[in-house]
Amino acid sequence: MRDLVRYKMVFTGRVQGVGFRYKACNVANQYRLTGYVKNEYDGSVSVEIQGTEQEIYMFLKSMASDRYIVIHGLEKERIPVEEDERSFITQY
Repeated sequence: MRDLVRYKMVFTGRVQGVGFRYKACNVANQYRLTGYVKNEYDGSVSVEIQGTEQEIYMFLKSMASDRYIVIHGLEKERIPVEEDERSFITQY
């Protein structure tokens, strides 16, 4: 049994128009994470992500190592787990 946690995150920096959502979906699927990624009107990107602490750490490490994505800020808040969620998607 995996000990699941869920976070709401807001990324700022060069995070729109650089493949952030595409990469987030691929990396999330690689680590069996669930949730969503969404561009915001202020230029930030919101993510709700669920998995183990280790899987989410690996997700963040992968996102920060991209040559086009430049993360200047990250707000992170732990929120309740969504029990029935089964995938990671892009919200529009």
